[in-house]
Amino acid sequence: MSVAFSTQANPYYMSLKKSILVIILVLLIDQVTKIYIKTHFTLHDSVEVFGWFRIIFVENKGMAWGFELPGNYGKLILTLFRLVAITGIGYWLYDSIRKNSPFMLTFCIALIFAGAFGNIIDSIFYGILFNESTLVEIASFLPEGGGYDSVFYGKVVDMIQFTFYDDILPDWIPFMGGKHFSFFDPVFNIADSAISIGVFLLIVFNKKAFPKK
Repeated sequence: MSVAFSTQANPYYMSLKKSILVIILVLLIDQVTKIYIKTHFTLHDSVEVFGWFRIIFVENKGMAWGFELPGNYGKLILTLFRLVAITGIGYWLYDSIRKNSPFMLTFCIALIFAGAFGNIIDSIFYGILFNESTLVEIASFLPEGGGYDSVFYGKVVDMIQFTFYDDILPDWIPFMGGKHFSFFDPVFNIADSAISIGVFLLIVFNKKAFPKK
């Protein structure tokens, strides 16, 4: 009993459990939403939730904001880079937990790790787990004819879009007046959100995450 109690009360194990819980929750929500969209939406199919928020299915071959390296080797290099990056993030999380760092720091790193890992799952496995999504056909999970590509060449599934403004600007605005303007067009996913939130919290709560001794 004394051993079990000391293990539960140990800050290392408490921080480890919380970090693992955050990672599991983010990965679960991320993959469930991606698999649902992939197997229920045709490519570019969309549903408007609010005027500024819609669900739209797109696939991203590269990094955030649509950036990608050209050619097949570019995709492979990008996936391998993600693996190296998440290894570094994983060690950062382990080292922070081992050093009994503030919860704000381990929480943010866990969010970043989970987000990066969620997109890596797409890049490595989705090419062999699903067939091709098209404008007219919905993809299926584990198709008889095999996936749309080989391992390491999967596409990342994105589906969330917040377009806060999409209209013609008033004429009185200098240079841009009378022209069409849209604010925040990128389509992203839960994994991207976890990474962004983790980085944002690290910046805002920098003193809590990295207190001066």
